[in-house]
Amino acid sequence: MGDLELLLPGEAEVLVRGLRSFPLREMGSEGWNQQHENLEKLNMQAILDATISQGEPIQELLVTHGKVPTLVEELIAVEMWKQKVFPVLCRVEDFKPQNTFPIYMVVHHEASIINLLETVFFHKEVCESAEDTVLDLVDYCHRKLTLLVARSGCGGPPEGEGSQDSNPMQELQKQAELMEFEIALKALSVLRYITDCVDRQWSVSQPPQLAHLKRTQCLYPVRWFLSPGKLQQFEGSRWHTVAPSEQQKLSKLDGQVWIALYNLLLSPEAQARYCLTSFAKGQLLKLRAFLTDTLLDQLPNLAHLQSFLAHLALTETQPPKKDLVLEQIPEIWERLERENRGKWQAIAKHQLQHVFSPSEQDLRLQAQRWAETYRLDVLEAVAPERPRCAYCSAEASKRCSRCQNEWYCCRECQVKHWEKHGKTCVLAAQGDRAK
Repeated sequence: MGDLELLLPGEAEVLVRGLRSFPLREMGSEGWNQQHENLEKLNMQAILDATISQGEPIQELLVTHGKVPTLVEELIAVEMWKQKVFPVLCRVEDFKPQNTFPIYMVVHHEASIINLLETVFFHKEVCESAEDTVLDLVDYCHRKLTLLVARSGCGGPPEGEGSQDSNPMQELQKQAELMEFEIALKALSVLRYITDCVDRQWSVSQPPQLAHLKRTQCLYPVRWFLSPGKLQQFEGSRWHTVAPSEQQKLSKLDGQVWIALYNLLLSPEAQARYCLTSFAKGQLLKLRAFLTDTLLDQLPNLAHLQSFLAHLALTETQPPKKDLVLEQIPEIWERLERENRGKWQAIAKHQLQHVFSPSEQDLRLQAQRWAETYRLDVLEAVAPERPRCAYCSAEASKRCSRCQNEWYCCRECQVKHWEKHGKTCVLAAQGDRAK
């Protein structure tokens, strides 16, 4: 993998310098699609750089050219598009697109950006280069974790199986729901990296969203009992059944939650500025039940957190502060909503007519560009694990011979999946022949 390179240094710099924010109305347009492809290339190159540990030029370029705030704004813009415009598209009864992949690319855009941010935010200089938009990013992460907690209260993760009676737009909605779960978990990682910078990033006041995070219940553990007697855990973009002997083992996601809480609760800056009410105290003390000896053996630093909570149990709560407090607040979401309020129907109508109803020739050209962007050798290098069957999710060893994009464990699964995969397969194969 050491010789594998997707972008040359000069190419990467050109792509980073060209990053810009797009209005919601232009999402899915030709210029937007070009930037989405550029972001995917930067994303894959950043993962390759981190994997081989030979410098991280993408992270350095984003800081040098001040593009982290641009990524944060694009992230929140596509989140708003998914909440305000995408549902309108799905409700249009006579909208039967020839192919839903152009819409899927917009839906997937949020996952691409949060994945890139997760990769580069490991470095504190990236967090600092976000400047004031870090507040908006914390606010975004808080929204995602709120959804994650709400979903855990419903008893399980979203189901991945679709109905044969559903139409393409309904299938796309289900894919978006599944994607939302992974986005929330990546937001958790980003938030953990931000908490590493609490003492350095905010010298005036602690962002209120971090205070909200402290009060959020049940962030730990990120796992669900899906059926009686079986515990499943999300690792490597997949659900795995955890053997009884492994259920006390700390996962990466659980570790991210504990480290974030450790940073927030034991940071001198946070302690000095967080008003500890009786409600907040009650929520925090619930953490003691999870601080077992087995957990402390795996994360010894949590002994300090255990001592803090023991002291907190004996401490009187503070009365609410009545002094004048000046705080910075996130503004990107409110600004975008104010600029587009009352225009959601018009935006959807414009995109139906000019963006999401491409001709057959346009689809073929776009398929060719997708094939050039998603190089198989790079995708296999950045994949977290062995390929999985597109139909049953078992470990796969056979690839679709026509498009080379999907994997299967056996011929039977490929036949069963063809109804869903067929159109995309044909387009991808045509794009390869066009080259």
